[in-house]
Amino acid sequence: MVIDLKRCVGCAGCQLSCKAEHGTPPGVFYARVQREEKGEYPFVKTVFLPLLCNHCKEAPCVDVCPTGATFKAADGIVEIDADLCVGCRTCMMACPYNNRYFNNTLDYYFGDQGPTPYEQARSGEHAKNVVMKCDFCKDRVRSGKLPACVANCAAEARHFGDLDDPDSNVSRLIRERRGQPLHPEEGTGPSVYYLPPR
Repeated sequence: MVIDLKRCVGCAGCQLSCKAEHGTPPGVFYARVQREEKGEYPFVKTVFLPLLCNHCKEAPCVDVCPTGATFKAADGIVEIDADLCVGCRTCMMACPYNNRYFNNTLDYYFGDQGPTPYEQARSGEHAKNVVMKCDFCKDRVRSGKLPACVANCAAEARHFGDLDDPDSNVSRLIRERRGQPLHPEEGTGPSVYYLPPR
């Protein structure tokens, strides 16, 4: 995935579409947008940084998982098998990007009023006391669709494709716009790149 920081307007469309696609519990956002103010008066601006699992080529979360619950699929997507996860959270400690969540509560958005019909329909999909994270919308991708965050980005700031194909749109963007992953010094080989705002 390539995210163009010049085009991102911080609308959180990616965050909302991801939430709708996966029906995650309150407080769990596989995709989220970090906002920060930069500069000094009168030259202050808000900058946005969309964040999600980086699906690293050398994923430390895969290496430390004691049960094999976190694994790398043949297409490069880092997944979690909830049936194998024992909730030890070792993978959460190993992830340098803080992009994993531990699902140990049965909270609803409206508290004591109980689940909304949407929550009722989706809550059964998530196992309790296990780690969860972005899976690049693997079912959508494997059926030829774009991840929800990419398909619903109003500013068209997100691009998805094959990083191993030098002729793909994402490879071209990285090359032409000098795209960089977050924290390359960690040596994890992230599959999410950011295009600079200038």
